[in-house]
Amino acid sequence: MASLPNFRLSREGRDTLFLLATIAAIVAPHGGHLPLWASAITALMLGWRAWLAWRSEALPGRWVLVAVLFVSAALTWITHRTLMGREAGITLLVMLMALKTLELRARRDAFVVFFLGFFLVLTNFLYSQSLFTALWTLLSVWALLSAVVLAQMPVGQPSLALAAKQAARTTLYGLPVMVFLFVLFPRIGPLWGVPADSVGRTGLSNRMDFGAMSEIANDDSIAMRLRFQGAPPPPQARYFRGPVLAQFDGKTWRPSPLQWPGRPDPLQTQGEALNYEMTLEPLRLSVLPLLEMSPEPAGSERTLGGLMMRRSPELQWTAERPITERLRLNASAFSQYRHGPIPGPGQIALVLQNYLELPPGFNPRTLAWAAELRRQPRFAPLSGAQLHPALAQAVLQYIASADFTYTLAPGRYGEVTPHLIDEFWFDRRLGFCEHFSAAFVVVMRAMGVPARIVTGFQGMDPQPQDGYWIVRNSNAHAWAEYWTPQAGWQRVDPTAAVAPERIQQGLALRPQPGVLAGAFGQFSPTLWLTLRQAWETLDNRWQQSVLNYSRQSQFDLLKSAGFEAPDWQLLGQVSAVLIALIALAGGAWSVWQQRPHDAWSRQRGRILKELHRLGLSEAAAHQGPGHWARLLRQGHGQAAEPAAQLLQKLERARYGQNAEVGLGAKARRQWWREFRAAGRMLRSKISP
Repeated sequence: MASLPNFRLSREGRDTLFLLATIAAIVAPHGGHLPLWASAITALMLGWRAWLAWRSEALPGRWVLVAVLFVSAALTWITHRTLMGREAGITLLVMLMALKTLELRARRDAFVVFFLGFFLVLTNFLYSQSLFTALWTLLSVWALLSAVVLAQMPVGQPSLALAAKQAARTTLYGLPVMVFLFVLFPRIGPLWGVPADSVGRTGLSNRMDFGAMSEIANDDSIAMRLRFQGAPPPPQARYFRGPVLAQFDGKTWRPSPLQWPGRPDPLQTQGEALNYEMTLEPLRLSVLPLLEMSPEPAGSERTLGGLMMRRSPELQWTAERPITERLRLNASAFSQYRHGPIPGPGQIALVLQNYLELPPGFNPRTLAWAAELRRQPRFAPLSGAQLHPALAQAVLQYIASADFTYTLAPGRYGEVTPHLIDEFWFDRRLGFCEHFSAAFVVVMRAMGVPARIVTGFQGMDPQPQDGYWIVRNSNAHAWAEYWTPQAGWQRVDPTAAVAPERIQQGLALRPQPGVLAGAFGQFSPTLWLTLRQAWETLDNRWQQSVLNYSRQSQFDLLKSAGFEAPDWQLLGQVSAVLIALIALAGGAWSVWQQRPHDAWSRQRGRILKELHRLGLSEAAAHQGPGHWARLLRQGHGQAAEPAAQLLQKLERARYGQNAEVGLGAKARRQWWREFRAAGRMLRSKISP
């Protein structure tokens, strides 16, 4: 059987493959944001370059690169309609770096790739500032620095471990400066003020399609973290008010496009306020989901992270654009409140007509059922504030007594009939919160009671993590509000009628576990949950200690250091003093570095002094141990043989086949003792 040839990868091929692997790691986090064609072309170019390096074949010609560049620019223009801006710029940057690897012929080309790589690493923070992104960035920078060190070591074939160790050591040298810049460098805004991309994430939106909320169950990521001043609210009061949906076209619920005329509805709160701190993750909502009910009246304004928010007449905090950055705020809530218009007896305000509209021609069976319920004799003597609650209670009793089933997998509605509410209310009776709330609102409107859907979050994790209560995207929920005279809008949760544990315990929607979570579950039912909670705790500390480190944090640090009234001027003075100290330390370090510090330099100096004592004045630092051995033999003949052999041993240790290993510290000391003894013996022989 013929044996395979002994293949040994060259130094250039190994370093190139390592650099390509580093580039792939840097580009990987951008995979979810790049166009599909960009990811495919980048993978093909990196794979092609790796194949050429492995086979030691010639690189492609310049015209091939020009053609790929032209195609990439054209596709970028077609995709983004521009060659400027964040998305188009990052796409072009990735393509240019991949193209540059195909003309990686000299160290100059490698340094261009290094520069592009460091710049591309920074762009990861335009999408995410999580702890995972920071750790991945740290590893990527370490790998890039290791590649830079390899490019600066042209002699021999140093190992990757040696280059990585040198890169880590160099990074540690700059660590004090990095910490100083983080702690005291003036901040224009918080670090998390950089926009983050929320496209592609599941979660609440500003509309609700019938049946679409089941996708939220697949997103178990954190939506917000809360820390209460005191005990948290009871489970049945953990409602976080998001978009209010009033307009229904038979399939989709949307916010009301109408603006309420006249004065906004009065808001009255009772009891003691519950104060809390919230850290909100990036959402695709333009509504700030606060715990019901925050006390600010309609028309109030607040600014968070440069984002202006205004409270609408429906008491939702709306922003001028979707919330795509992490926000941290302090808020308060009242569990007892009343809001809504209160017209005269027997009247329905003009502003409430919008909450009575139903699409014509849809759901005739549900409308007929509602009309029949309204005509029942028990409701005839009721009027005013008693009628609407009685009708709402009757609908809830029907949901609880009929064979409705709460499930995350009800199947798709509307494939057989366009009457979605009819299909749910009479035929299938399978659904979750959005089905029940939508049907409830339609029935109430059909009976002449103003009603609307409120979406947001309900519930939290059973136990806090690191002092913070966790609300997940899978805690997304939809409930209803109906209006009653003299009491205004009343919250009602139809889901509680069929699945009370969902509300009373604040349980999140739970999908089927994935492959990884299932594997951990087979080994230990609680292991996956424990690991996830540990990681989320670390990520929360990263966000609170690092991402939320702001100007006020800098002033608080100066105050804790003994400064009574820290301000920008004091911060600048302290920074100037520290910069001067760092500059002095850097100068001292530079002077100290000019001295020989490595083992070989110190050893070489001692050897030269010994050779000069032996009369070899022509021995110089640029010569090697082998040359010094020849000088000894030429100057002193056979008497110098022991010392010459020791020098040849040192030559083999430094420049032989295993040059990168060399002599260890113990072996160097032993060698020096032997060489010094041989030198003393030689001096005794040549002395007159």
